[in-house]
Amino acid sequence: MDLLKKAWQKDTHSFQQVSENEIYRMIHKRSSSIVKWILIISILEFVFWNVISVMYLGDSYIRKKYGNEIFEYIREINTIYNIINYTVVAVFIYLFYRNYKRISATKSTKQLMSDILKTRKTVIYYVWFNIVFFVVGTLVILYVQLNYDSKFASLMQRIHNDTGYMVLCKSLGIVFAFMLLIVIAIWLFYKLIYGILLGKLSKNYKELQKIDL
Repeated sequence: MDLLKKAWQKDTHSFQQVSENEIYRMIHKRSSSIVKWILIISILEFVFWNVISVMYLGDSYIRKKYGNEIFEYIREINTIYNIINYTVVAVFIYLFYRNYKRISATKSTKQLMSDILKTRKTVIYYVWFNIVFFVVGTLVILYVQLNYDSKFASLMQRIHNDTGYMVLCKSLGIVFAFMLLIVIAIWLFYKLIYGILLGKLSKNYKELQKIDL
């Protein structure tokens, strides 16, 4: 009788191990697929904005929007902005690719959990980079307009004469309100696109925690 009990306990433990292995393989497959989609979406986003930039944000657009007077300033800023943006985004795409390859090759529960956390952090950094970079670029262009655009010269002169502060405050208030709306729109876009995928990764991570207990 004791031998039968030992055999039953051994079989039960074996079935539990098989069940956990199956769960792990399922979570592993799902996680790999999610990170692959993060990589694909980031590449599509990169291509989309490049196409928009080439088609609609060239020299003619800059000249029409800002005028000839500060055209060279804005074009130079735009060039530097694009170089930094493309370089950093390319680095993030590489990191997404590396995360995908690492998760695909992961063999242990602990390592998969670690890789999921790294992927989440990479995506969060990517989103914040895009938001902060947009704000910085907008502020730089605003600075150039205030200091080098003749359309703002009369306003600046009135400010020096202590008569234009309210006009400046209203103008800056409108600019910052518009910028805030754009930032919220960008955040909502990334929340919708990447937030869903990160939510699924978080769910996978919690399920792995139960296995790892």
